[in-house]
Amino acid sequence: MTSCPYCGRANEAGAAFCMDCGKPLTKAAAAVKASASIGAAPSPPAPAAPAAPAPPPVSGTRPLAVQSSSASPAAPAAPKSAAPAPCPFCNEPISSQLPFCPHCGRRLTAPGSGAACRRCGSPLEQGSKFCATCGAPLGDMSPLQRPSSQPPARTDLSIAIVLLDDTGHPTKRYERRAIDTAIGRQDGEIRFPDDPFLSPLHTRISWEQDQLVVRDLGSRNGTWVFLEQPYRLLDGDQLLIGSQVLRFRRLGYPGPHAPEADATKRMGSLIPSADIASLTQLRSDGSARDVIHLSPGRDVRIGREEGDWLFPYDPSMSGKHAVVRSEDADFIILDDGSRNGVAVAARGAMALSHNSRILVGDKILRIEIP
Repeated sequence: MTSCPYCGRANEAGAAFCMDCGKPLTKAAAAVKASASIGAAPSPPAPAAPAAPAPPPVSGTRPLAVQSSSASPAAPAAPKSAAPAPCPFCNEPISSQLPFCPHCGRRLTAPGSGAACRRCGSPLEQGSKFCATCGAPLGDMSPLQRPSSQPPARTDLSIAIVLLDDTGHPTKRYERRAIDTAIGRQDGEIRFPDDPFLSPLHTRISWEQDQLVVRDLGSRNGTWVFLEQPYRLLDGDQLLIGSQVLRFRRLGYPGPHAPEADATKRMGSLIPSADIASLTQLRSDGSARDVIHLSPGRDVRIGREEGDWLFPYDPSMSGKHAVVRSEDADFIILDDGSRNGVAVAARGAMALSHNSRILVGDKILRIEIP
């Protein structure tokens, strides 16, 4: 299995593109997508090879949804599975109702379209009475969105996604009873077409087992989760403090300086301990501006008016906004009573709880779980 570095979805080994968000999984796939985006002529599709009959399933393994020639005609209640259909763009065989082709990366369906089996999460054929994968009866099942991973054990999938204004007051409420909810400017179950900071398909909120999580889908500006408790920083984490995007980096402990051959001491700043990490202010194009270094035993306060690192030009930052606290060789970020909070960019699946707040584009959303 190959995990997508953008949305975290597990793909089959050898897949060139993620079947959930369509992002390239290999350098060769990225080069193909880049050439296609500048008008390079795509190679003609190869003729579709006839589907080979599937081998008998191994005990304990879920059978594949392919047509079986050994099914007994005397069992009318047993579901009949259809062979994989060819991709309309590259003619490679694919499972039905995938959002993106894992071979060429082209979009196949609208995000989250189609019903799915409540028991195993497999896409359902229109008019079918049984799931082609697990055989579950479908007569009493309402259409559910296809899950982004294994089906959840939780039976109550109800959540509310509440849009907040600049003062934190709710302006619109979206009631959801699906396994996952995609959000974007053009695609998804919840859309904000007037938000220029939102990518066409931006983020997904989904149930994974009993936990509600959010995943960024490779958006331009990221998905930000506001912290509700102290957070231990990891290398590469990005923080949103006021309107400033700060990147945390581990530097490691420097080795001892070799003595000069003539025993002359060097001039320079004397520091109580070595700098082992840094916070870098990022411009909108991703380039670095100011940097502050972090060392064991030193807490760094960030704010508009008070602290060790000041941003007097940022009106969305509080006078005292955040503290980076040193704990041995680790660093903890915590809110210092600010008005707008501190957020961290989601990498992979990030857990949500009741009243969690996320920022997508310029929209602040509050998650309510009954």
